[in-house]
Amino acid sequence: MDMKTMADRTYHVPRGGLPPQSDLITDRAVFTEAYAVIPKREFSDIVTSFLPFWDKTRLWVIARPLSGFSETFSQYIMQVEPGGGSDRPEHDSGAEGVLFIVEGEVTVTVAGKAHRLTSGGYAFLPPGSGWTLRNNGSHTASFHWIRKAYEFLDGLDVPEPVFANENDIMPAPMPDTNGAWATTRFIEPSDLRHDMHVTIVTLQPGAVIPFPETHVMEHGLYVLEGKAVYRLNQDWVEVQAGDFMWLRAFCPQACYAGGPSNFRYLLYKDVNRHAKLGGTFAPRRAP
Repeated sequence: MDMKTMADRTYHVPRGGLPPQSDLITDRAVFTEAYAVIPKREFSDIVTSFLPFWDKTRLWVIARPLSGFSETFSQYIMQVEPGGGSDRPEHDSGAEGVLFIVEGEVTVTVAGKAHRLTSGGYAFLPPGSGWTLRNNGSHTASFHWIRKAYEFLDGLDVPEPVFANENDIMPAPMPDTNGAWATTRFIEPSDLRHDMHVTIVTLQPGAVIPFPETHVMEHGLYVLEGKAVYRLNQDWVEVQAGDFMWLRAFCPQACYAGGPSNFRYLLYKDVNRHAKLGGTFAPRRAP
């Protein structure tokens, strides 16, 4: 994947509003026990939310822990107007977070040090880091905020904050694909302190995931650019920039990138921890 391809990166940004009264109700939205698709048309003004201690901010909640839906993470698309933000953004001391900026700029401060993030910017924020966020720019900033309850383990330190930008990272090609399928990684996969990965997957026009992958990880995929046909469980589903997909653990998944541009998505998955035994709510007792 050459530097020209990297320079051509774009990110879909939802604009809100409402579909016109002349539109049909028929849509691609689907919610099943194995997967869900939230098309870009669903990101309307009437499904936005607000959060305490956030100024000049609205958001779309596109995933949350729920029976029969996301189990390990929540994901928001945040829109922060100039001068807005929060000095108390995260109320859960055990929650880690990832921010990915798709438009505008924000300043994230951790331990007294300010980090300016622009389009393509990434931040990993460990639990208890006490971070703050402000939009000091002149335009509305849009970003994804992915949250997960960090799984602490004796003998493993909590990872430190990470700040990066996609445009500074060369995607790693998947083996045997000649670069047609590649992943942009913001943290080292071998760092077992991390219990979630948020990456960007890029498939060039005509590239395929040629077999139905089945993963122990839960997946959240937000399409940043392009279009594709996805095989989810037993169904073929068309997706495009602005769509969100949730895939349950072990949901079979394959894909064909239709072009004419690259097909790119922001990918969440939980990693590097034992499977919980006895069910989510079953207590573990010593023998």
